[in-house]
Amino acid sequence: MTNDLPAWMTAHRLTAIVGHMGGGKTELAVNMAVALAKAGEKTAIADLDVVNPYFRSREQREMFKTLGIRFVASAQSLIDADVPSLPAELNTLLQDESFFSVLDIGGDSGARVLARYRHQIAARDFAVWFVLNARRPQTATLEKAVWSLRKIEEEMGLPVTGVVNNTHLCAETTAGDVLLGAGLADEVSYVTNIPVICHTAPRPIAAGLPQLAEPVFPIDIYMKKPWER
Repeated sequence: MTNDLPAWMTAHRLTAIVGHMGGGKTELAVNMAVALAKAGEKTAIADLDVVNPYFRSREQREMFKTLGIRFVASAQSLIDADVPSLPAELNTLLQDESFFSVLDIGGDSGARVLARYRHQIAARDFAVWFVLNARRPQTATLEKAVWSLRKIEEEMGLPVTGVVNNTHLCAETTAGDVLLGAGLADEVSYVTNIPVICHTAPRPIAAGLPQLAEPVFPIDIYMKKPWER
């Protein structure tokens, strides 16, 4: 089954997706979970975003159910609490290595939710990927991007193990945006010695990109702005 998937996607049983708010973490997490499930893999996704009230993977819970993806999230009634409650199911998920599990983590300080689980995560075959959007002002330069990455590592008490170029301008994304992000991702990788895992691009754009050193992951846009739903 894994033969139908890119090697980077199946290299680890547990992948946490982190990055600056608005970088596109949830879109990547959802697309990964969908790709794994459609390839026949036992898949789970955990919505641990306690920061952004809009783009949350929980919006796709019905699709997850249809695809047989196990979905874990804090109670809807608690998502706006000052101290959000994390699901007890998460402990089980962190221990069950029969799943390919994707953790959708909130931006910046939202990565702090991983700190309480860092020992359990470190004991697993895990990856932590920093999602980079070169079109976001807070991560648009090498200095800002590296600062954000290191701050997130500090918050969660775990190392970032890979960089994903997810540069976009929502519906206005062009091939040039993706290529701009690829250049910045290379710079971040050089300075931090953290490898670039892949580049994402909306499916209509992905086919027209020139050859890049790392693979391109064509994604579908599942997460809609409130006024687009």
